[in-house]
Amino acid sequence: MSSGSSKRVKSIGQGGFTLMELLVVLAILGLLMSLVGPRVLNQLGGAKTKTAAIQIKDLEQALEMYKLDVGRFPSTDQGLNALVEKPAGVVGWNGPYLKSAVPVDPWKREYHYKYPGERGELDIFSYGQNGSPGGEGEDSDVGNWQ
Repeated sequence: MSSGSSKRVKSIGQGGFTLMELLVVLAILGLLMSLVGPRVLNQLGGAKTKTAAIQIKDLEQALEMYKLDVGRFPSTDQGLNALVEKPAGVVGWNGPYLKSAVPVDPWKREYHYKYPGERGELDIFSYGQNGSPGGEGEDSDVGNWQ
């Protein structure tokens, strides 16, 4: 036996992935993301619209409590701030009617309030993601009339 000779022994199971195998896996992952990604993003967007609707319902309930104490809803000029700070000259105010400040919508804008309303006794609404009237999907308006 010669100690200078070396033999390479290839053991089974030490092989790596080929470039082709890696490309196939990446292609499959890309296909899955293109199918699943839009659905996940739509659900995330829909969550903001649902959050706005819930906040609007909470504001509506607080306004009903205000009306029970004062006898009427705050004017458009007094706005939703009347739920946390007593407006000048208002008798019977027993607030604050919210636990903290008036919330902003999920897109970080103030809610709009009108009394008397155009679509109901009063209107509370958000213009959605784009901040403009109308729109589709996340850009659509969210209001207490829906």
